[in-house]
Amino acid sequence: MSITPKDAQAIAGMREAGRLASEVLDAITPHIQPGMTTNDVDRLAAECMARQGTRSATLGYQPPGYPPYPKSLCTSLNNVVCHGIPNDKALKKGDIMNVDVTVITPDGWYGDTSRMFLIGECSIAAKRLVQLTYESMWLGIQQVKPGARLGDIGHAIQKFAEGHGLSVVREFCGHGIGDKFHEDPQVLHYGRPGTGEVLVPGMTFTIEPMLNIGRREVKEHGNDGWTIVTKDHSLSAQWEHTVLVTDTGYEVLTLSDGYPALPAFVTATAT
Repeated sequence: MSITPKDAQAIAGMREAGRLASEVLDAITPHIQPGMTTNDVDRLAAECMARQGTRSATLGYQPPGYPPYPKSLCTSLNNVVCHGIPNDKALKKGDIMNVDVTVITPDGWYGDTSRMFLIGECSIAAKRLVQLTYESMWLGIQQVKPGARLGDIGHAIQKFAEGHGLSVVREFCGHGIGDKFHEDPQVLHYGRPGTGEVLVPGMTFTIEPMLNIGRREVKEHGNDGWTIVTKDHSLSAQWEHTVLVTDTGYEVLTLSDGYPALPAFVTATAT
């Protein structure tokens, strides 16, 4: 594992990338409503990126073994866990949707964040899943400080999720991020405290738990090479922030006024 803590110039670039990524989500949020398509969501995001002068990190992205990703963001509905590809299917009341945005700034820094949307009035179970997933992300974030270990983050998320009867997806995880989309370390959303890489100031990575109402197992859906769904067809939710390890704790780089109110147990967005 090769992790190079970022210097002051790189951190400034990451702050700007995080701000711009969250700005894209803020721009599309007022438009999300029943009847629009996820292609509409993608178009709004692409237009915002064009105004910013940023580029989509996902458009054309092709890791080994995958086809090129064809859209500017990911839209994952209901039982889609992650990497849902926007299409012409209309959103309907009762849907839940994750929108995952990653931008590349003109200086080459990556900002990555995702947000859940409730489409119209949703079931109590769906709203509970979305809220508890949000809280689990913040519990993970609160473990971040110099000297802590990656396992502390995963353990906090797993203990909270399973304590509320939810399951943690294990095939996908958070990741280091900087002037590359995916860097070391991998940030698992389950694990044992006191294990894993030691956190040091200057590290930047995402925390992005995916929680299911049903079982944790997932599978590929269809033949697009990207879409991942729950194997038992249960609902899944995800939230994501990019986080910086500071000298005294953490700083959330992708926070904006467009995100929901912080959970009651969160006393600071930077420590």
